[in-house]
Amino acid sequence: MLALGCVLPAAAAEPQPGEEQYRPLIHFTPEKNWMNDPNGMVYVDGTYHLFYQHNPAGTRWGNMSWGHATSSDLLHWEEQPLAIGQTFDEAGDSIEDIFSGSIVVDEDNSAGFGPAGSKPLVAIYTSAYTAKHPEHAGIQAQSLAYSLDGGQTWTKYDGNPVLDRKSANFRDPKVFWYDGPAGSYWVMTAVEALDHKVVLYKSTDLKSWEHLSDFGPANSTAGIWECPDLFELPVDGDPENTKWVMVVNLNPGAVNGGSGGQYFVGEFDGVTFTSESTDGPAELPAGTTFAGFDDGDYDGWTVSNEPRNWANGPWGSVPATAALEGQSPVTGFIGEGLANSFLDHDWAIGTLESPEFTIEDDYINLLVGGGKHPHVPGGQIGNEPPEGRTIFDFELPEGETLQSTGWELTGDFAVDPSRNPATQGGEYYLGAKRVNTFEGGPSGDANIGTMTSPTFTIDGDYASFLIGGGRRDDGTLQAELVVDGEAVRSATGRDGGELDWVSWDVSEFDGRDAQLRIRDEATGGWGHLTFDQLVISDEESRKRSNETSVNLIVDGDVVRSATGSNSENLDWASWDVGDFRGKQATIRAVDNNRQGWGHILFDQVTFSDAPAPTALEGYDWLDWGRDYYASVSYFGTPSGSRIMQGWMNNWDYAGDIPTSTWRGSMSLPREIVLTDTDDGPRLRQQVVSQIDGQLDTKAAKTLSDVAVDGDTALGLSAEVAKLDVTLRPGDADAAGITVFSDGKKGTQIGYDTRSGRLFVDRTNSGNVGFHPSFASVSDAPLALDEGGTVTLEIYLDRASVELFTDDGMLSITDQVFPEAGATAVSAWSRGGAATVEDITVTPLTPTMWQVPDPVDEAAITLSSNTVKAGGTVTVSGTGFEAGAGVKLELRSDPVSLGAATADGNGDFRQQVTIPATTPVGAHTLVVLRADGAELSAPLTVTARDGGGTGGGTGGTGDGAGADPGSDGSGLPGGLANTGAEPWMLLAAGFLTVLTGAALLLRRIQTRLR
Repeated sequence: MLALGCVLPAAAAEPQPGEEQYRPLIHFTPEKNWMNDPNGMVYVDGTYHLFYQHNPAGTRWGNMSWGHATSSDLLHWEEQPLAIGQTFDEAGDSIEDIFSGSIVVDEDNSAGFGPAGSKPLVAIYTSAYTAKHPEHAGIQAQSLAYSLDGGQTWTKYDGNPVLDRKSANFRDPKVFWYDGPAGSYWVMTAVEALDHKVVLYKSTDLKSWEHLSDFGPANSTAGIWECPDLFELPVDGDPENTKWVMVVNLNPGAVNGGSGGQYFVGEFDGVTFTSESTDGPAELPAGTTFAGFDDGDYDGWTVSNEPRNWANGPWGSVPATAALEGQSPVTGFIGEGLANSFLDHDWAIGTLESPEFTIEDDYINLLVGGGKHPHVPGGQIGNEPPEGRTIFDFELPEGETLQSTGWELTGDFAVDPSRNPATQGGEYYLGAKRVNTFEGGPSGDANIGTMTSPTFTIDGDYASFLIGGGRRDDGTLQAELVVDGEAVRSATGRDGGELDWVSWDVSEFDGRDAQLRIRDEATGGWGHLTFDQLVISDEESRKRSNETSVNLIVDGDVVRSATGSNSENLDWASWDVGDFRGKQATIRAVDNNRQGWGHILFDQVTFSDAPAPTALEGYDWLDWGRDYYASVSYFGTPSGSRIMQGWMNNWDYAGDIPTSTWRGSMSLPREIVLTDTDDGPRLRQQVVSQIDGQLDTKAAKTLSDVAVDGDTALGLSAEVAKLDVTLRPGDADAAGITVFSDGKKGTQIGYDTRSGRLFVDRTNSGNVGFHPSFASVSDAPLALDEGGTVTLEIYLDRASVELFTDDGMLSITDQVFPEAGATAVSAWSRGGAATVEDITVTPLTPTMWQVPDPVDEAAITLSSNTVKAGGTVTVSGTGFEAGAGVKLELRSDPVSLGAATADGNGDFRQQVTIPATTPVGAHTLVVLRADGAELSAPLTVTARDGGGTGGGTGGTGDGAGADPGSDGSGLPGGLANTGAEPWMLLAAGFLTVLTGAALLLRRIQTRLR
């Protein structure tokens, strides 16, 4: 149980961004602090602008503002100054946060923000007014800001907000110019998030808006709707056959859990969007209903409500027939009743267990909804400490304090020692007292100081304790184990009131004296720590499983489990139980959670020979992975292309991912098109073509016809790379590859022939313990091609997998956090043999943080470094951009020597003639690239045969009597006699070479961006 505990490393210099373990090198990340939804994506005058939700003051969500980055190619990004920041009152309190929105180029200056003839950029964003706003407290409304300098600075419109529905959940405006049969005007799509509606408005000046229509609810309504988009695309490139696409992101409720994006295809007439792809209920497989809860009682199930609960919660004595008091509408159940643990809202806890039965079918299908709190394997329903010696339980007699019992208190905790231990704050502590740094001083979350215990002896393998409160990853808020004056272990909270068990492995300190130190140097929200029950033992503590789950119990163990999706909508879950045929089993529902979404819903437990299709899988998804959210399209992209980009994260665990100075990445940008299918037009996507320019094809490695039977080494590695794989699963039950592997852990990408599904399995991918929802499998139905193979295009970037298949009709995007140094790529199969028909690993040249200076990779050579005036020399170049043009010059007085073009491999070879009038002596031949970068080589020019050049006054004039290859001067190295002393000529030549070298070095310095 070391998820929040760590071994403290030796002090080291703070790494540069490109050196951080999980920092992507081809995806955009801000240098510091929090980022979520992409906003205001627009292409203007050759530059792509990416704005994004940003906390400029920390690595967690808050202080919402618009960050800004620019790029010429969607891959090489330059972070810009903060674009649109919060609004503050005179007291310095925030009265307006800047939520998501879009940017348009106002070609006709319709809003009048610029001078005549100008084309201002106008941002349409959600003003999320805080409780301190004098007029709009708690309201979300739409506002404007404009830029007259290409997006570098922004002015908020004095007339904001421009569209106010008096709603607390009206947000995320996406605006475009409509020009069609209904007229010409701006159209806004925004959401009423809780109502599962996209609301459409029109305007001619971006300031006054008229309601057009609403779309929704439709398809997935398992979470709030956010970040809509609406655009027109030709089907298979035919401009005479177009459809409109409505994008709706939602959280939670995505196909593989948490947040994600769905889309609809249909028609838009300038007023109403009509979907042609909304799905009805899926057909269910035949089966036997074991429990439907339709007869007004629990029919033999054992009900365990919380003793003395006033509402007899959480289950009551009979099944629910609908939503309970205080609960939002419950949907998706079948028949007259369902099991619903919302009695006493989310507070009551308890279990509901079926009679015993024999498993005789391959699948158990059931409808599940409610809170998403998965069963924790190895966890406990109670809150028991491990067997061992209790060092501190803080249950001091009245009148005694930590200070009076030998603890050393500093800072705010020493102001009033009677505050410690505390009797307030936190949940799931044991007894009546604990350490709480919020209560331990006079200033709440602003308290600063330490509490250091008396010495105790470590006489066991583990030190276990309950910890809760705030999370800080910078060492400012943590419990520390101190040995010989040094902190050797630490743990922090998780920004929550619940205390849970954490264990440190302390076996290496057996017999040593130690102290416990509570350090609080943090301020602001969750700037406190809660701690209880330090126990030394020979076994780890068991984490408390705060689950809301339905579990299959066989031989006393949980062998299958399902949970809700933080939604009152029930959807099908299926358990493959073929391995347990003939076994006795029960189904046990557990509500062990008192927090938000602390309840579980379930219905229609059915035994069947086939899995029940989830309703979610029948819908159309932008991506089937866990980490592609808030994706919307760029405004104004060239040539009518439609490019989308999303936040590569998931709200289930976004605030806990184990990055350091920043938190949040963007996906690779994708070009999308509509293509006709058996189900009608659907989206196909691929990474923008600019990515091809980053492929290091010379370093690519390919293997073919690799037989795979079990774990198979390939001798390949990849950290930032593109993988092209053709896999033939053959007779195997499942087969695939493992990436980011160290031999023990890795991310599996594979195909399951039994279920016909492609998957990315990150359950053993490295660091998965930072949040219970992270370790997961993202999978999707996919048929093998006619030849029995599946072809995969995979982009790896240190901490992410972006997978495309089926000609771009299916993608899976997942974050992963591999072990340090885990870069191996291997193959595997289960239950039979398979073949990797082809696998190519092509490194990707970084576009962020470790961008190599192009000159540093390119190089030139000369066929000779000495040439006679009027003679020729061949210039060879390697490492240039394919097809790039270069110019050639002779310095120091620039003399053009012509031009050359690099071939498809980035090489060129060009013969140039040195002008006959070139002065003899040392020169520099320079190759100039289009971006201004230069490469140079020294070149010595000697006199032409038959006489000196350049006005030389010495020598023989006609070269008579000169040694072969000399200039007639008799000077070494072919230096012409110009009338100067030889040492002066040598010095001048040496200085010329040094000057050229210094210029080259200055130009090729690598700059981390």
